[in-house]
Amino acid sequence: MPLATNTPPTLWRGYRWVVLWSVPIVAVPVADLFLPPDIHLAYLLVVPLALSTAFADTRRTAALSGLAVAALIAAGAERHALTTENVLVQLLSLVLFSLLLLIVTRVREQQQRQLAGVRRVSEATQAVLMRPLPRRSGPVYLASTYVAAEAEARIGGDLYALVRTAGATRLIIGDARGKGLDAIGDIQAVLGAFRFGANQYSTLSDLAAALDRSVRWDLAQTSGPETAEWPGERFVTAAVLEIPDYEPRARLFSFGHVPPLLLHDGAVLPIDVRDPAPPLGLGALAESTHTPVTFRFAPGDRLLLYTDGVSETRNEQGAFYPLVERLTAWTEQRPETLVRTIREDLREFSGGCHADDMALIVLERDESPVRPCVLPTARRL
Repeated sequence: MPLATNTPPTLWRGYRWVVLWSVPIVAVPVADLFLPPDIHLAYLLVVPLALSTAFADTRRTAALSGLAVAALIAAGAERHALTTENVLVQLLSLVLFSLLLLIVTRVREQQQRQLAGVRRVSEATQAVLMRPLPRRSGPVYLASTYVAAEAEARIGGDLYALVRTAGATRLIIGDARGKGLDAIGDIQAVLGAFRFGANQYSTLSDLAAALDRSVRWDLAQTSGPETAEWPGERFVTAAVLEIPDYEPRARLFSFGHVPPLLLHDGAVLPIDVRDPAPPLGLGALAESTHTPVTFRFAPGDRLLLYTDGVSETRNEQGAFYPLVERLTAWTEQRPETLVRTIREDLREFSGGCHADDMALIVLERDESPVRPCVLPTARRL
């Protein structure tokens, strides 16, 4: 039966550290057999007990404590000094020390359970906020990666989202001012506005305008003297992309975000955004209107969307990551392979240290899907 097969390895994994730490405890009475009468090692029993609190639970700590008390009794019996004042004091001290360790272990277990519960809630919240991108949307293959600056967080100050509309794919990537968990509120405002508006507005310009209005309103509601932040101090750079299903082109609206990179025929071409709009949240500061940039995105082309956490990664000498130069050698890689290559190269370039959040998306255009066939309505005779 599976239970009988899996139980012994499970028990061994759970108690193997107890067995290993039992060795120095058992070694104390054994060593006393070969030492002079005036040398005692009983005080060393507290060392494995103290170290065990770093990994052992209450049951394992109790088992080690009981073994240590038994070892002390055995050591005293070997010397025929079990009832002497010295051994009795050592025995009482060891029992009290063991009780203290049990209390400490119990408190640590309770704190770990509370932390695990908070972490589960946090991970669930972050997963809902930053939904994973699909591997395909219409004629576009996608691959993405996200690295948060804070080690225990799944998301930080960067964002991305995708919405499938009738006949097109709309996608946003952005970078909130600041980094880490402090920017999650602003990310929620941007993603909520984008997901709502992507299917409400037919043109990318209307969607961009509505997105900026919504984000400005949200930031104004959560800024003020009580938060020590005023409107204008918080903003989000973003790039909103629209890829029609049946046209070999794409449209881009930039809110001060780093321009995407187009991989076409072995060349790496930055998308020329001549008149970017101000970052989201600062639209009221600009009176001029801004229009999307339209560029060719044909089958076989790849498009790289990223945040400045990628391009501003530094090495030990302080040099920035040469993204465009590195991409020239990887223009033929498929999206998933390219994302993995860039991520591994960034880790090696920076020595594994990421000071900022990082988001990266690679899109590859496939052949456009076949238009649905609409049959004419039959006439009644």
